[in-house]
Amino acid sequence: TRMRNVVEAVLLTRQWFDRREGTELTFWGATADGPVKAVVRGTEAVMFVPRTTPTEAGRRKEVQLRSLSGWPVDAVYFRSQQALAKEARRLRDEVETVFEATVKPHDRFLMERFVTGALTLEGTFVAREGYREVIGPKVTRSDFQTPLTALSLDIETAGFDGPLLSIAVAGHGGERVWIAGEPGDSSYVGVRDEAELLRCFFEHVARVDPDILTGWNVIDFDLAVLERKAVQAGIPFALGRGGDRATILRPRSDQQPSVAKIPGRVVLDGINTLRAATFSFESFRLEDVGQSLLGRGKKIEHGGDPVAEIKRLHAEDKPALAAYNLEDCRLVLDILDAADLVGFATQRQSLTGLSMDRQGGAVAAFDNLYLPRLHRKGYVAPDAGEREGEASPGGWVMDSVPGLYENVLVLDFKSLYPSIIRTFAIDPLGLAVPGEDPIPGFEGARYAREGHILPELIAQLWAARDEAKRRKDDARSRAIKILMNSFYGVLGSSRCRFFNPQLASSITLRGHEIIQESRARMEARGFEVIYGDTDSLFVHVGPKDARECTRIGRSLAKELNAHWRKHLDSSFGIESHLDLEFETNYRHFLMPTMRGTDKGSKKRYAGMLGEGSSTRLVIKGLEAARTDWTPLARRFQRELLTRVFTKQPWEAWMADLARSVRAGELDDELVYRKRIRRRLEDYERNVPPHIVAARKLSRPVREIRYVITTRGPEPAELPHGTLDYEHYLSRQLAPAADSVLYFLDTDFASVAGQQMTLFG
Repeated sequence: TRMRNVVEAVLLTRQWFDRREGTELTFWGATADGPVKAVVRGTEAVMFVPRTTPTEAGRRKEVQLRSLSGWPVDAVYFRSQQALAKEARRLRDEVETVFEATVKPHDRFLMERFVTGALTLEGTFVAREGYREVIGPKVTRSDFQTPLTALSLDIETAGFDGPLLSIAVAGHGGERVWIAGEPGDSSYVGVRDEAELLRCFFEHVARVDPDILTGWNVIDFDLAVLERKAVQAGIPFALGRGGDRATILRPRSDQQPSVAKIPGRVVLDGINTLRAATFSFESFRLEDVGQSLLGRGKKIEHGGDPVAEIKRLHAEDKPALAAYNLEDCRLVLDILDAADLVGFATQRQSLTGLSMDRQGGAVAAFDNLYLPRLHRKGYVAPDAGEREGEASPGGWVMDSVPGLYENVLVLDFKSLYPSIIRTFAIDPLGLAVPGEDPIPGFEGARYAREGHILPELIAQLWAARDEAKRRKDDARSRAIKILMNSFYGVLGSSRCRFFNPQLASSITLRGHEIIQESRARMEARGFEVIYGDTDSLFVHVGPKDARECTRIGRSLAKELNAHWRKHLDSSFGIESHLDLEFETNYRHFLMPTMRGTDKGSKKRYAGMLGEGSSTRLVIKGLEAARTDWTPLARRFQRELLTRVFTKQPWEAWMADLARSVRAGELDDELVYRKRIRRRLEDYERNVPPHIVAARKLSRPVREIRYVITTRGPEPAELPHGTLDYEHYLSRQLAPAADSVLYFLDTDFASVAGQQMTLFG
């Protein structure tokens, strides 16, 4: 059936292919009536060269565009991306300049139409099995939204290289578990072998046809194993829509993520998407995140070797294995729902043009937004690649005044770097073409008052975030905040095509100036500023009631905002978009010293908010906030801070806790946990304790739980020797305590050590 129609769709996946007739672009989208596939054939790849540069390949055309240096440029078109890349390499080898040769064809097609999250397709649609297809449609931007369907999957194996034992799915299309072995029962479907397991899973995905596949470490483990098993069994890894093959692209280095290319389906890994949305957990194990967000964890907890437990269940209790396998799928779906990760991913795509499952990509997001606007201004951008230049200075961090304080106010500049960009018109185009009467920056930079791009883009995003907050759309608000805050980092990255130390320095050094002058004005008013960090100032006001502290904080913020409006208008003739807010009042506050000195530390403090039963302890940078310290040290420091802040007795409690450690009563809290980021064999000299312990296991692990015994580091899950309690007292509890006790003129050894002798 063929029908001319107009269809709106949320963009799911995009691909490009070099064909004989030109570059072919394929887009899959989700509509209100099911999936749609759009194919654009015979397109040309394009780059730009200076008009004076001779070329040996491609179709050349004069265009009304210039480089940021003012050179007229020509467009050079190619029938394939491969041909473009070859000519670009030749020109670079001859030290010739090329522009925008690294922009991928599908990205250029979308960005030039300002298509980010959704698109309108106009053309003749053909009904296929399970979807509609349109060839050569007219494509325009859309703000269309529609719910996306998600299927969570989880596999169980006898180790990464061992046999595939079971596959479970939950979500769109219902729940199902397939287990290799004997016939099933009501809790699972029994299949003969691995090959049948794979076929059942692939057939199920094709039948229920989800928009999203999700799981926990789903790309690097579940999908990677399934692809390898499918190749071994001679079964097509056909997880894509329309029967298209899927591919898992392995990273070039350990620092890069694997990528799942599944035509028509987005792959949202639970861990990576939580991190992209700036969620933070002590551990990203499914058990720990589930407990934190949902109050529940996995179906069974294995105290030792998880692979051995899975193999035991497969041999002895398949219904329990099915329940365990399925609960992992349910947990991931519920975590996605609790954190609104699908909402975040779709909103991030609609704002940046990045694909929903893209990890990182701040530089690419900047390109998607900036390049089409730059072209409309009549300019082309430099080519991407590592660029030379000095790194810009970071944010200003004040030497703190250490001590125990009562009532410390925190005043914070709301989105300081984006507001500086907007206020001082910091912009790549504005720097290249400053015009008359420019706004001065730093390192000799000057910026145009008009005709710039980035300040207006931030103004639009700022208004959009305010609207999202008003509608209580947390996913959109979060996505906008992350995007706006990424702009400084992008401009300061040598991988950015617009990298110039003048841009980043004009942001950070202006930040230094603003925070330092704000501090000086507060101190001139008689207030003691004990710490400052990038965009925040910590002001000590001393013994006062909570209402008076709030009044002072709001008054200071109002006065400083008024000062900056007046000062920037009179000095530069610009409108201030700086917004200092009174953020909070720590009723009790600790600013520690640097360990072993009397100098104040940086980025390390603790404070207590609220009063009475509504108090809350906030810890930054101290031992209690660090996951590489033992649970006991962290609990101990939090309890000590609470007791000191609230003036509760602590000496006898501390001595009693030290005695309990030596008596072996707290061994469960003396386990270290550390991630392993390199191969074990890569550690040759000065091998750290966690690697020593990991080498004693019979299997590779990404994270090791270990203890320090009198014989050295050993894995916690294996039988081990007596713990070295003096190590834990001197290396864990003493440092955690002495950060606080320094201000009480004592130390851990004096309190716990001497009293241990007294108490026997």
